[in-house]
Amino acid sequence: MSTSPSTAGQREATLRTIRENPRAQVVIIGGGINGISTFRDLALQGVDVLLVERGDFASGASAASSHMVHGGIRYLENGEFRLVHESVVERNDLLKTAPHFVKPLKTTVPMYHFWSGLFQAPFKFLFGRSGKPVERGAAMIKIGLTIYDLFVGPGRRTPWHRFHGHTASLRELPRLNPRVKYTATYFDASMHDPERLALDVLIDGLESNRSAHALNYVEAIGFTGTGVTLRDRETGETFTVEADAVVNASGPWADLTNDALGKATRFMGGTKGSHIVLDNPELVAATGGREIFFEHSDGRIVLIYPLKGRVMVGTTDIAADPAEPARCTEEEVDYFLDLITDVFPDIAVSRDQIVYRFSGIRPLPASDASSTGQISRDYRLVVDQSRGIPVTTLVGGKWTTFRALGETLSDLVLDQIGVPRAVTTKHRAIGGGRDFPMTPRARGVWLRSRIPGSGTRGNVLLGRYGTRAAAVWDTIEAEHDEALAGDRLSTRELAWMVDHEHIVHLADVILRRTDLAFTGSVTPELLARVADTLAPLLGWDADRVAEEIDDTVTQLREAHGVTLVAETADV
Repeated sequence: MSTSPSTAGQREATLRTIRENPRAQVVIIGGGINGISTFRDLALQGVDVLLVERGDFASGASAASSHMVHGGIRYLENGEFRLVHESVVERNDLLKTAPHFVKPLKTTVPMYHFWSGLFQAPFKFLFGRSGKPVERGAAMIKIGLTIYDLFVGPGRRTPWHRFHGHTASLRELPRLNPRVKYTATYFDASMHDPERLALDVLIDGLESNRSAHALNYVEAIGFTGTGVTLRDRETGETFTVEADAVVNASGPWADLTNDALGKATRFMGGTKGSHIVLDNPELVAATGGREIFFEHSDGRIVLIYPLKGRVMVGTTDIAADPAEPARCTEEEVDYFLDLITDVFPDIAVSRDQIVYRFSGIRPLPASDASSTGQISRDYRLVVDQSRGIPVTTLVGGKWTTFRALGETLSDLVLDQIGVPRAVTTKHRAIGGGRDFPMTPRARGVWLRSRIPGSGTRGNVLLGRYGTRAAAVWDTIEAEHDEALAGDRLSTRELAWMVDHEHIVHLADVILRRTDLAFTGSVTPELLARVADTLAPLLGWDADRVAEEIDDTVTQLREAHGVTLVAETADV
């Protein structure tokens, strides 16, 4: 099968370009969503910018999100009004600029009391008091949702919230705990494939500027005073890149990066958030297609969220050490199963329904707050001008505000290097969100006209790539194509990914370019088929194929609680 130059070739070409001209105006360290957003913004200004990520793009904190783009209603209680306003504005913008991945999410809050928490809230807001967790009752949530709706402003893309009493609540959601006295329903937004959205933002930056480069599996290991020393984790090669400015956007690992750059900092104080994904059709049906978002008995805000035919449950908020791998523990699983039973007491849930689990560390600032929920979710920029060139560290940052954060950080860097802003990213469509069909009828027209003959595969491609699916379909139709995972992945689509989506390892495909792992669809046989297809595209021999399969199996088991079982033939 002939293909265009592989990612291995493209990656080597990028490395060769950097070795031949080891200089960039800006080096960004960290390929999570905030580093990628800053990269895109700077690239659009015509800046010569290099982004390096020690793992795969969006494989750290950005891959461990709750798959939501939300205004952060609970941040009101901490007085973070600026962040809430920015969040709801950015959420509304993403519904328009990235409609292929960001969609309105109907959210219901079940409540068991009316006055609870109303009188404690002012003391928490004014004095930061926490004490024993007190459930937020209907009165307090009503006030919060009213303020939240007012923050949305004239650009709103979602309806106002609604309240229901006991009878109406159980009429809408009959499997709810009958002790529920009220429900509140409002709209936020879902983010179906966070890693793919991050990749779309990255590709936008690369396509906008031939002087913009990005490398995964490259880490920063030193600072020279005029640039950074980098190491290719695939080959072990080290090289130095000169720069006019350096940005540390490595999220919860920002202090570790600064340590590697020779300047110890203690900016970060992240917390661990875990999730589980269950294959439980009864629970999917009980949610009525909406997210159930509520306060557990310990005061922790948690969610039950139908997604991709499964149910995602999360999240915890536990102090964590970024130097250690984040893992979803058995105690956290017990916690999740208990909270499901509290909300839907007559639905059986068990460990054997869990198809995937994941955990990540939030990039929160160091704090002496008495509870993790009181730690600010806002971000700040810290500039070190003492070492020859400015090194800016991003402290904090969340998925919802990535565009605004990237623009703010980019403005700071543009000032540092003396380059004026040329364009804004506000209201700018992201990747496959350009000209995306917004109604079922428009969707049908687009599928018939742009990827004719694709059948059910067309919906999969449109959901995965947005309007970029037309180019993917051209690649699929150009040569013989074979299914690898039904209509969810094929040999020619994999060739497209290799050519355009920076694949270096088998796990990149299984964990981040597709939702095969998230939905519990991976088998040993599937891994072998995908690895064998990647082999000629990436120049792997038989030993490398076996190594890639073993490594992916290990990642699935150790990081995601997935033990693969071989398929059995019918007899």
